[in-house]
Amino acid sequence: MSKLQDLADAIVAGDSDAVGENTTALLQAGLTAKQILDEGLIAGMNTVGALFREGDLFIPEVLLSSRAMHTGLDVIGPLLADGAGFDQGRVVLGTIEGDIHDIGKSLIATMLQGAGFTVIDLGVDVPPQKYVEAVLEQGAHAVGLSALLTTTMVNMKSVIQAFEEAGLRSRVPIIIGGAPVTQQFADLIGADGYAPDAARAVDLVRRLIADRKELRK
Repeated sequence: MSKLQDLADAIVAGDSDAVGENTTALLQAGLTAKQILDEGLIAGMNTVGALFREGDLFIPEVLLSSRAMHTGLDVIGPLLADGAGFDQGRVVLGTIEGDIHDIGKSLIATMLQGAGFTVIDLGVDVPPQKYVEAVLEQGAHAVGLSALLTTTMVNMKSVIQAFEEAGLRSRVPIIIGGAPVTQQFADLIGADGYAPDAARAVDLVRRLIADRKELRK
């Protein structure tokens, strides 16, 4: 439907006014909130993620698209029963203990939300046990760890150990990222994956959650 494409295009353009108007018009035309979410808002943010990954969009533009996305969500949110529209999975995010940098983590949170995930953002300087508690309380499907400092990235291993001790390691994939983090380091500490940027983090989370679902069948 061209009107849904117009909505997706407005998301890519970061045009909050157009997103609000198009979302309202689509509701008035009889489309469901879920259809508008999936085929308009999320479709637009998926395009944003692809363009960001390819270097055709940059962080300020992604943030504008995210703001536009939330304008649409404000319109359809009351019609999405208990957040049922966000059915891709629940992801716990946090900056590792000892580190207070959150720009990268916040961008990943934005991209995940735009892709239809529910994000539980624990903030910065998060101790290992707090990730475990959040997964148990929220029934989360994945965990993302961020670090900017080489002196704190070693604490990522402590989070993985906390999940092993809690008996949750095989159930919940853990991905890591941040400026000093590499795939080699992820392999060394036993993380399930590493993403060098927010767009690829979304792709990785989506794949790992799907893989876990297949294993549970």
